[in-house]
Amino acid sequence: MAVEDYHQTVRDHDGLDSGASSVTEVPPRSRAGFTAGQPLGNISGRDPSLLVSPTETQAPSRDEMWTSSDEKEDYERQESERDDGDQYDGDHDLARTETGKSIAETLSLPREMLFVTIICFGQLFTQAGLGQAISIIKYIGDSFDITNPGELSWFMAGYSLTIGTFILFSGRLGDLFGHKTLFLIGMGWYSVWSVVCGFAIYSNHVLFIFARVLQGIGPAIVLPNGLAILGVTYAPGRRKEMVFALFGATAPSGAVLGSLFASLLALEWWPWAFWVFGIVLAAVMVIGHFAIPAAANRQHHERPQGWKNTLRQLDIGGTLLGVAGLVLINFAWNQAPIVGWPQPYVYVTLIVGLILLAAFFVFELKYAEYPLIPFHALSNEVSFVLGAIACGWSCFGIWFFYCWQFQLNLIGDSPLLATAKFSPAAVSGLCAAMFTGYMLHRLKPPVVMMMALVAFTTGITVLATCPVDQIYWAQLFVSVVVMPWGMDMSFPAATLILSNAVHRKHQGIAASLVNTVVNYSISLGLGFAGTVEVQVNNGGENPADILKGYRGAFYMGIGLAGLGVFVCLAFVAKSRTQRHVSDKEDA
Repeated sequence: MAVEDYHQTVRDHDGLDSGASSVTEVPPRSRAGFTAGQPLGNISGRDPSLLVSPTETQAPSRDEMWTSSDEKEDYERQESERDDGDQYDGDHDLARTETGKSIAETLSLPREMLFVTIICFGQLFTQAGLGQAISIIKYIGDSFDITNPGELSWFMAGYSLTIGTFILFSGRLGDLFGHKTLFLIGMGWYSVWSVVCGFAIYSNHVLFIFARVLQGIGPAIVLPNGLAILGVTYAPGRRKEMVFALFGATAPSGAVLGSLFASLLALEWWPWAFWVFGIVLAAVMVIGHFAIPAAANRQHHERPQGWKNTLRQLDIGGTLLGVAGLVLINFAWNQAPIVGWPQPYVYVTLIVGLILLAAFFVFELKYAEYPLIPFHALSNEVSFVLGAIACGWSCFGIWFFYCWQFQLNLIGDSPLLATAKFSPAAVSGLCAAMFTGYMLHRLKPPVVMMMALVAFTTGITVLATCPVDQIYWAQLFVSVVVMPWGMDMSFPAATLILSNAVHRKHQGIAASLVNTVVNYSISLGLGFAGTVEVQVNNGGENPADILKGYRGAFYMGIGLAGLGVFVCLAFVAKSRTQRHVSDKEDA
């Protein structure tokens, strides 16, 4: 059935405004760019084209748009698909009222402010969960009699691991069962396992790590479905740009706030940091039930009939293979620094993980009816971009973990003082988000991407060469200010490049892949760094050896970020060559 004929009236049970009791689907709009902020695409498999206003999408001519493939051929393919009446899988349909207004326009200002705040809390809490454990990691480790950095790194790595591995599947769940429903379920799940993290004090560190791993599934559900809700609620325009910019800007602030409140509560007892966090998450879930418009919960696909059809559309086979493979590979790399690679179960786990991941690719390419990742629609350019993102965010994970270790264990800062030293990252991240939104319309996305990788490289290099007894403002402050620019420039640039590299009906997969790679790379990078650290720190028996191990980890991060810069340079050169060839053919 043609997209133009796809109209459906949905009763609004949320009491938006009088005279606006139903919504009507309208066709997806054309592809466009992104606004400032980290998570600018819709990571649930939606069309990220709705993030900018129509006037901005018309500003550059087609010759000025720099894409990673032949734009003319891509445009003709899209027009052919539209003429053939294809139903674009995953395209984002904006919901409007009978009067032609978007859902957001029917909300009162207080209601809209509350709604946006609840959705933005999804991003803020995701980063807060990262910051809360790392800031009080010394307290947690002491309570379990753990000092091995490899074991301590699991407190952060386990959380990021499940975020990265479950995002794609969570977006598919939202497609079939409603994004509001999944958003609230994610908040509830996040709350429960945050509380369990606190109660692990009565057990052992294994339960704590296990709870952290399961805790990460909550943000994996919340993030894609929260963005989907924003996308369906707002029409393209300045208001939508502002909302997505706010969503992205909460990332650095969330890490700082999570660290701050965890440090304060840990002064009494560290489990209170997780218990209070769980209570806050539960409260947000309840408020969200009333604040999020009911129309945002509509399904974008007809709900499958029967459990067999449901399993097929959820791609359970591919999900199990992919998740199991990624988890086992990550486990091997993060466990090796603790017990050593000679342990048979470590390298056996790695081998099994690689086999399962290979089986996932085969299954998705040949057997999956509804593949999570449409590999046939992805080009070589996608590999370049995802490789650069993996390098940059692996570097960030190393920087974030070992910067805290550097301050807590070598400089001797308290968690509160270390948090204060990290606080400039929130302001720097906000500036980076605004700058990126401004420059993406003026610079080519691959150039912005390369600038981001340079920022990652610079930030960790400055810290790697920082003396322990040096004043904060000389190098540590510079590193804290520079690193958020790598974060907030790389994500939107990569998402835009991928959106230009794939067909229109696969646009939504762009941000999904970027988000998956971002979070998984944070966890995997810690495994790489931990392996280097234990090889060079001579057992870490004294401060000099500990510093040597930390520097080894930092140098690993420098190598990863530097590799990302070279990948970006190769991608820029390849794109320029393709553009010149295209220009000659058009002439």
